[in-house]
Amino acid sequence: MGDKAHARTGAAGGTPAAGHHPRALRNVALVGHSGSGKTTLVEALAQTAGALGRAGRVEDGTTASDHAEIEHRQNRSVQLSLVPVDWDGHRINLLDTPGYADFVGEVRAGLRAADAALFVVSAAQEPEAVAATTRALWEECAAVAMPRALVVAHLDTARTPFDAMTRICGELFGGDDPDAVLPLYLPVLGPEAADGHAPLTGLTGLLSERVFDYSGGERAEHPPSGDEQAPLAEARARLIEGIIAESEDETLMDRYLGGEAIDTGTLITDLERAVARGSFHPVLAAAPAAEGARQGIGTVELLDLITGGFPTPLEHPLPAVTTPDGAPLPALDGDPEGPLVAEVVKTSSDPYVGRLSLVRVFNGTLRPDDTVHVHGHGLDSPAHEDRPSHEARTRVGALTSPFGKQQRPLDACVAGDLACVARLGAAETGDTLSGTGHPLLLAPWTTPDPLLPLAVQAHSKADEDKLSHSLARLVAEDPAMRLEQNPDTGQLVLWCLGEAHLDVALDRLRDHYGVQVDTVPHRVALRETFAGPATGHGRHVKQSGGHGQYAVCEIDVEPLPAGSGVEFVDRVVGGSVPRPFIASVEKGVRAQAARGVAAGHPLVDIRVVLRDGKAHSVDSSDAAFQTAGALALREAAAEAHVRFLEPVAEVSVLVPDDYVGPVMSDLSGRRGRVTGTEQSGSGRTLVRADVPELEIGRYAVDLRALTHGSGRFDRAYARHEPMPPQLADRVHAPQG
Repeated sequence: MGDKAHARTGAAGGTPAAGHHPRALRNVALVGHSGSGKTTLVEALAQTAGALGRAGRVEDGTTASDHAEIEHRQNRSVQLSLVPVDWDGHRINLLDTPGYADFVGEVRAGLRAADAALFVVSAAQEPEAVAATTRALWEECAAVAMPRALVVAHLDTARTPFDAMTRICGELFGGDDPDAVLPLYLPVLGPEAADGHAPLTGLTGLLSERVFDYSGGERAEHPPSGDEQAPLAEARARLIEGIIAESEDETLMDRYLGGEAIDTGTLITDLERAVARGSFHPVLAAAPAAEGARQGIGTVELLDLITGGFPTPLEHPLPAVTTPDGAPLPALDGDPEGPLVAEVVKTSSDPYVGRLSLVRVFNGTLRPDDTVHVHGHGLDSPAHEDRPSHEARTRVGALTSPFGKQQRPLDACVAGDLACVARLGAAETGDTLSGTGHPLLLAPWTTPDPLLPLAVQAHSKADEDKLSHSLARLVAEDPAMRLEQNPDTGQLVLWCLGEAHLDVALDRLRDHYGVQVDTVPHRVALRETFAGPATGHGRHVKQSGGHGQYAVCEIDVEPLPAGSGVEFVDRVVGGSVPRPFIASVEKGVRAQAARGVAAGHPLVDIRVVLRDGKAHSVDSSDAAFQTAGALALREAAAEAHVRFLEPVAEVSVLVPDDYVGPVMSDLSGRRGRVTGTEQSGSGRTLVRADVPELEIGRYAVDLRALTHGSGRFDRAYARHEPMPPQLADRVHAPQG
C-alpha cells in the first residue's frame, strides 16, 4: 500500500476493461467540503492511472468530472460524476461528489454506490470549514462501518501545516480513539517561495522509511536524510502502535513492546485489514502533477491504498432486500451468477442521448437487451410520504461506462460495478431493477428533507403546457427536491435544500427542458376565524322578467375551539326556509368560508346556525339560497372581529453545543417558543421549538449562516394559532 512495487499500466483513455470480477472492483466516493480539491484529485488520479493524458483544471472547465455547463459557470461540482480508472489489475470507480451543502443528496447517492469513502480536506481552508460540512457525513459512514481514509490537499498554500491537520482530523473523526486516524506518509516540502509557501516535493513513507521524491518530474526513491530521521521515528512509532492496536493477532503488541521488530509485511497486512473493516483511517497527502510531470504527488500511494486497503464489493455489506410486498429475504452475496438486483442511484438528462440512469449492480449481471422488473417505493424521507409505489417491466438498451460526459459501450455490468442505461422506461432515482421472474426490492436510502420553498409559475402559455411534466421529471431525477401543489394558496411550490440547489433546478428547467418560469413570493396558508359571536342577514332578491330570484336567511355565528372546522346547524322552525333549501344555505356558507371573508384565507373553527329565513313559491331556488347564505356570512363578518390564524411548526434544530445560545436567541426573534433541549451525541444539542411558519421560510439558509454550516433542522406542521394583532395588518389583503 504505497510501499509495494510501483510499475503500473493504466488503461489509456479510461477505456473500460470487460469482464471485471467483483474482487477486482473498488467503488470509492470522494467526499469533502466545498473547495477541498476533490475534483482536482480525481483528475490527478486519472492522469496517474493513464486514463487521462493531461489533467484538466476546474478553473478552465476542462475536468472530466465537472462537465455540465452550470458547473463550468460556477466553478464547482453540483452533481455526482463517475470516472473509472484501471490500476494494478483493478477497476476503480471514482465517484466525485459535490462539496456544497445544498447538494448533499448527490453525496448520499455517491455513498450508496460506493463501498468506501475518501474524505478530502484542504490545508488551505480554516479547520472550522472541515468540521462544519464534513463531520455529519463522516458519522453517517461510521454508522454503517464504511471504510474511510483522508487526503490532505492544498499543502502548497497551507494555512494549517500537515501535522496540525492530522491532529485536527484525529480529534474530529477519531471519536474516542484519535490514534485510529494517523498519517502513512509525511510530506516533504521544497524551498519556501516568495509568497511564503513551500511546494510539496515528495513524501516519506513511515513504514518503508523511504523518501519518494517528485522534485525532478519523475518519481524517485531514496533514504531519508539525517534531519528527517527524528520526526520520522516518532511518527513511525505512533503509526505502528496504532496498526498493532487494530491487529487480530493479540500477541503482536506484547511482542512489539518487548522490543521485537515487527515485519513490515505483517504491518501492511494488518493495516489493510483494519482499513477494510472501517476501524483505522489513514491520512495521506496529495497534490496534482506539476507542469510536464506524468504523476501527481501522492497519487501512486493513494491508488495503492484504494486497491490494497479498501474492500471489494464482496466484502462490503450490501443493502437489505425484500419481496415487493415487504417480506424479508436472505442477504445478498454479490454473486455475478446470482439473481439480478440493481439500483438506479442517479438519473440525469442528456441533450443528445435523453434520460440516463446510473445503475449500481449489487447482485447478478446486467446485460443489454435484458427485460427487467422496475420497482420503486419512494425514498425513506418525510418529503416523499406521498410518493406512490410504482412498478413496470422494461427492456434494457445499450449499457455504457461513463467517463465524465463520455459514454463508452459495455458488454455487461457485473455485481459490484456501475453502468449507465439510456431510456430505462419511467425508472426514477432509487428504483430497484431485478429479474422479471423474481421481482425484488432494495431497502431505500435516506434522503435529506428539502426545507427551502420556491413558488413558480409558467412564464408563458407555451411554458405552461410543459411545466407540470418537466417539474415531475426534475423531481424524479433528484429525490432531494419535492414538488407541492398547495391546496390552500394554489401555488406550485418546489422545495429544495438551499439557494444553490434552487439555482440548479431553474437552470435545468431552462436548459434541459426548455421551460421558462417566473418565481413569485411563497405564500403561507393562513386561516380566518371569528373572535366573537355575530349575526348575519342574507337577502338575495332580484326580478328581471320571468322567474326572479328570492332567498332570505338569518344566521348566527359563534367561534369554536381550534380544529373544529365549519359546523352548520339548522334551527329553522315553522318551515320559513323549505327543507330542500336548507342544504342550499349550507352549501353557500361553506363555499364562502372556503373563499374567506376578510383577506381571502379559508374561514375555520366556527358554528353557523340557520335560525330563520323567507322563501318564494316561484322565485326561490337552490342558487338563490346559496347566494343568500354566502351574503349572510359576509355580513356577519363585517359585524364581528375576524381574527387571523397562522400555521405553527414544530422545529427541531440539531447544533453543536457552542451554537445553542445563538440558535435559541434567533428562534426567539422569530416569535418562537423553545419547548425543550436535550443532548444528542457528543457535543451536540437538540433544540425543540414551536415557530410560526411565516418566520422560517428561509430558515434553511439562515441556520446554515448562523452555525457555519454545522446546524440541521426538521420541521412539521403542528397547528394554527391566532396571529398577534400588531402583525395582522400584513394580511388585510391576500398575500402576494
